[in-house]
Amino acid sequence: MFFIFSKILAFIITPIVWIFGLLLAGLIVKRQPLKKRLLIASAVVLFFFSNDFIFDEFMRAWEVPAIHDSEIKGQYDVGIVLGGMVDYDEDFKRVSFQHGSDRLFQAIELYKQGKIKKLLLDGGSGSLLKEWREAPVLRDYLIKIGIPDSVIIVEPNSRNTHENATFAKHLLDSAAPHGRYLLITSAFHMRRSVKCFTKTGIQTTAYSTDRNSGPRKFIFDHVFIPDENALEGWNMLLHEWMGYITYKISGYI
Repeated sequence: MFFIFSKILAFIITPIVWIFGLLLAGLIVKRQPLKKRLLIASAVVLFFFSNDFIFDEFMRAWEVPAIHDSEIKGQYDVGIVLGGMVDYDEDFKRVSFQHGSDRLFQAIELYKQGKIKKLLLDGGSGSLLKEWREAPVLRDYLIKIGIPDSVIIVEPNSRNTHENATFAKHLLDSAAPHGRYLLITSAFHMRRSVKCFTKTGIQTTAYSTDRNSGPRKFIFDHVFIPDENALEGWNMLLHEWMGYITYKISGYI
């Protein structure tokens, strides 16, 4: 029930729903003063959520900073790679990489550098409709590109971050008890992820990937011109905020 509720809530809080709702209300309402206010509000909300500079400022404040590889001291027993970064093309039987796939690519690089001994692929299916499991698909991909099967640990059942941490604990207690764990996920997702793992008793070091906010830019189009990519970014950030609040209420973090 929590899983289904979270998916419905994620749709409701998207900015495009708010913008469309205000615009529709403005078109339907007959009273001119209220109609005008609603239409102006829809335009203001659209500008706010499509502005790259505004989005960057909020995202910068939320994301957990990344670290340089040189800051990783010693070798970690397991690099925990959280899922939610790929889809699977059934027609061509191949992985389709999505936003967040830096989690996997940077984990591979860390393994190649000898900074982590093993890779834990942590994720099943986060979809209400699709039944495929992400971690086994990623394992097959890693083996195909030359990563030994012996260093890959698969957790294929989790559907959200809470379950990522809960199910991973059982595997880590067996595969690398009391080890050093590097948690690898997107910078915007790291804050909630670290707290979930800590709640289960797993102490991790954060390794943030695919930052959304870079250096602050005062360029005309970045500051003033609407961009649909900002709308997509807000969808992601609002979903993460709602997840964090929901997890806090539920006692998951």
